[in-house]
Amino acid sequence: MPDKNPDAGPTHNDHGGVSHREPTREEILRHTRPQGLKRWGVIALCAAVVVAVAGIAWRLYERHTTRDWTDDQATPTVQVLKLDTAGKNGELSLPGQVQAFTNAPIYAQVSGYVQKWFVDIGTPVKQGQLLAQIDPKPYQAALDQAKGALARDAATLNNAKIDLARYQALAAQNAISNQQLATQQALVNSDDGVVQTDRAAVENAAINLGYTRIVAPFDGVVTSRNIDVGNLVTVGTPTATPLFTVSDQNRLRIYVSVPQNYSAAIKPGLTVRFTVPDHPGQTFTAGLVASSGALVQSTNTMLVQFGIDNKSGQFKPGSYADVKLPLPSGANGLHLPATALMFRDDGMMVAVVSPDNKIVVKPVTIVRDTGAAVDVADGAIQPGDRIVDNPPDSLQAGDAVQVANK
Repeated sequence: MPDKNPDAGPTHNDHGGVSHREPTREEILRHTRPQGLKRWGVIALCAAVVVAVAGIAWRLYERHTTRDWTDDQATPTVQVLKLDTAGKNGELSLPGQVQAFTNAPIYAQVSGYVQKWFVDIGTPVKQGQLLAQIDPKPYQAALDQAKGALARDAATLNNAKIDLARYQALAAQNAISNQQLATQQALVNSDDGVVQTDRAAVENAAINLGYTRIVAPFDGVVTSRNIDVGNLVTVGTPTATPLFTVSDQNRLRIYVSVPQNYSAAIKPGLTVRFTVPDHPGQTFTAGLVASSGALVQSTNTMLVQFGIDNKSGQFKPGSYADVKLPLPSGANGLHLPATALMFRDDGMMVAVVSPDNKIVVKPVTIVRDTGAAVDVADGAIQPGDRIVDNPPDSLQAGDAVQVANK
């Protein structure tokens, strides 16, 4: 019989080989602890603790970062600009209009057809020079008619005077009544009035005949011609246009509208610099000629006139000039863009960033508005102040801000 000892080792079979026995149930159920299990358990526990600590630290970091980001988002960020003193060179640039010192649009004084014109634009002319001729025949005929009426009525007056002399001789002899003498005297007076009217008619006809000659009123240059041969010229109509324009360009004027804030700078002997677009890079001077001495209410400006010597003919009437008006130092105040202004119920304001990055709202007084920028008077704000550019409507005094362009 085979050996049933559970502890028996391998057995030999009848054929001389070695055979292994099957494990028993007790052997199968018996627990054997793997080697190194405790070491791996400690490692796993430590890893779990590290993961937990790292997770908690990350959550704390995220919470802190989120709080800082939220605080940053709650504090508005602004752009600031620093003020500059306006008009550092002590000059105010103003637009000016160049005009001829003497300019005459020449209208027709009698109606008629243009018979001929003699000068065109750009022609230098002398005083009394013939510019155009209106058909004189109707006016010559009217003059001849007036002269004929004068001759006739003068003869009638002469006869009446002869009769009056005879009546006076007869009245001295009591040959006629005083009534007849008075009647003859009245007839002479009446005829004398007719003659005076005829003489005026002759003079008027002669003047009208002279008006058919269009002449230059002074030495100058023809700057416009609006007629041609055969044109009908009609006087007394609202749409009448000048036949010619003559300008004396030897001396020109520059008209400048000076704002009220700078009107005190206009004084006798004032000289200004100016430039014109047709002479780039060149600067010229002009002297004060006259000032209106009053402000135009619609613009609060005063009209000022400067004179230019133009014998060389380099300037043209009607051209634009950029006039540099000299000003006392600091007269322009401070210069800042219009985007920095805040329109509030109390007036015009600006937002200033204090050294501790808090908003201070200050009122300003505008002394000059150029559209994109303004000059403000010194006072509430000073050069070097950090002015908020494009301030939001929600910005209030005391608000904390962040400065983007430190």
